[in-house]
Amino acid sequence: MTKDTSTFSLFNPETERLSDDQAATELAHLATEIARHDALYYQNDEPELTDAAYDILRRRNEAIEKAFPHLVRKDSPTHKVGSAPSSGFSKIKHSVPMLSLGNAFADEDVAEFIARIKRFLGLGKDEEVNIFAEPKIDGLSCSIRYEKGTLVQAATRGDGAIGENITANVKTIASIPHQLNGTGYPDVVEIRGEVYMRRDRFLELNANQASTGGKTFANPRNAAAGSLRQLDPSITAARPLDFYAYAWGETSEPLGENLTDVRAKMESWGLPVNPGQLCASLDEILGYYRQIMTDRPDLNHEIDGIVYKVNRLDWQERLGFVSRAPRWAIAHKFPAERAITRLNQITIQVGRTGALTPVANLEPITVGGVVVSRATLHNRDEIERKDVREGDSIVIQRAGDVIPQVVEVILDKRPANSVPFLFPDHCPECGSQAIQEDGEVVTRCTGGLICPAQAVERLKHFVSRNAFDIEGLGDKQIKFFFEQGTIKSPADLFRLAENDRKSLTPLRNQPGWGRQSVENLYNAIESKRTIGLDRFIFALGIPQIGQATAKLMAKTCGTLERIEEITQLAHDPKSDALQELLSIDGIGASMAGDLIAFFNEPHNQEVIADLKAQINVEEFILEISSDSPVTGKTVVFTGKLQTMSRDEAKAKAESLGAKVSGSVSKKTDYVVAGADAGSKLKKAAELGVKTLSEEEWHTLVRQ
Repeated sequence: MTKDTSTFSLFNPETERLSDDQAATELAHLATEIARHDALYYQNDEPELTDAAYDILRRRNEAIEKAFPHLVRKDSPTHKVGSAPSSGFSKIKHSVPMLSLGNAFADEDVAEFIARIKRFLGLGKDEEVNIFAEPKIDGLSCSIRYEKGTLVQAATRGDGAIGENITANVKTIASIPHQLNGTGYPDVVEIRGEVYMRRDRFLELNANQASTGGKTFANPRNAAAGSLRQLDPSITAARPLDFYAYAWGETSEPLGENLTDVRAKMESWGLPVNPGQLCASLDEILGYYRQIMTDRPDLNHEIDGIVYKVNRLDWQERLGFVSRAPRWAIAHKFPAERAITRLNQITIQVGRTGALTPVANLEPITVGGVVVSRATLHNRDEIERKDVREGDSIVIQRAGDVIPQVVEVILDKRPANSVPFLFPDHCPECGSQAIQEDGEVVTRCTGGLICPAQAVERLKHFVSRNAFDIEGLGDKQIKFFFEQGTIKSPADLFRLAENDRKSLTPLRNQPGWGRQSVENLYNAIESKRTIGLDRFIFALGIPQIGQATAKLMAKTCGTLERIEEITQLAHDPKSDALQELLSIDGIGASMAGDLIAFFNEPHNQEVIADLKAQINVEEFILEISSDSPVTGKTVVFTGKLQTMSRDEAKAKAESLGAKVSGSVSKKTDYVVAGADAGSKLKKAAELGVKTLSEEEWHTLVRQ
């Protein structure tokens, strides 16, 4: 019988208030407890905790390790997935990656998904886009490979690129055929779907186990996942698992023209297919969503939302992927889990750009299986709009992995002595004036480089995962080194080991540090002396410049020296460099202004020069097909395109290695002109730039 420990709490929930000794003690306890619960779950199938309670332990361990990376244990739970049995599976590389889905949480998100598809494909607002909707099964994703109709291999999703080989276990699931029916299947086809356990079979299994004094399971999803990942296939065979097919990976030949046709083929081959509905309008889609949400308690399997997919496969191919998710599909999740708790205090955090962000410090409460003690209040306007006050009883929600938010205040529970929150007009860290510019919702500290919070936050950003990703440098360590005066600028990180060797009070002799932890930190820093250009630009923390824009700048300019040159020349508003910067598709005037301001600020120039003396910033090399006729060429699309939308044309050109520009210059190689092309076509003629019709463009890229 599992225990519900939603109020499970052993130690001080405020991680940053722990001492090193407290943190080390708790990490030791968590390592032992999590290992014990892993063994109970994976080896004995006898969990003592609910899935939510187990997740609390894991997240607590991760939070402490992030704050105290020098205390991470060799037996840390974060160093392994599951328990020892997982190491017994061989690995399988997916021939076609098993990607994740983007999420929609509101009707407006779904409407925008449809509108985005129409914009990308160049369809009219009233043009019909058939969408197939199906329940999102809450189980374990699985890919099953058939060769000449025979099941030869099965794998878990893993990290999307590499999964675990579970072929023997999958062969024990009765609903999965070992040999496909008929003769109409390709020589090679990978079927993707979900392994799950029906509710009635889950209840029967637990009842039988309980009546014989055997093991019971936490919930259907955990039972399915744990059963499928047993090293002994006979254990899996004894568990009542089921399977629903919903997609495919590698195939040796096309499967059909649309999703509904392929699903019909799968069924004819003897595969169980997840039922769904073809919808022709947004109203039909949302109607299906609400109907399934209403029917959800009566379904015989767990679901956590609805998946929407474009039915036409040629449109799916044209839409392609963005990041790690398809443009042609989205998961509409069921409403976020909510809870009521007390807002104890509102504090102000100062970010690396000087933004003052109000944070609600809450009476800790479990929401969606996670203990929540803080929630964002966004900005001054949000506090005033919702009239949020200290001492209020509030409703918070957490959807997926987003930061918990304050939904509303329960006014009839407001304390009699309640007063409105007074948003500060001075920075709580440095005392500088804090202002809210016209047209902005953010209040910012004007202290700039004299503000210690901004300096610390910029250093934290510099070493973060998507920037330099230096292991062992968590928030606590950055604050420690900054307060000690050891690290004031990014380049100081790379002088840390040398300066420490000359110090009369070496780090290894200070509380909380040991010889090995210090050595590990210095090795981690040393390993980051070479970094990619896009990661370096992102690490600088330039306002408005996220990962995507940093990569865009790296791809367009190629080297750090070229980025420095173009942004410094662009300081002259009449320069060709400014026009070149603005011509980069995706760089607007505001973003260009921030880039120019950053690279022309003398202190920033000193910081970059200091860093260049310590590290090597690699030239950005685009991984593209070398045989494309437009590789490395600069292309401008103008006029109304007939066979593709502007977004689709851009995506296709970039996939072939071309650089897409928003304006015509002497460096433009091709201007692709559609109907009613205007000033760009005229400028191309003036500069002698080659112009192509849509048909000529398609002929060129097909060479």
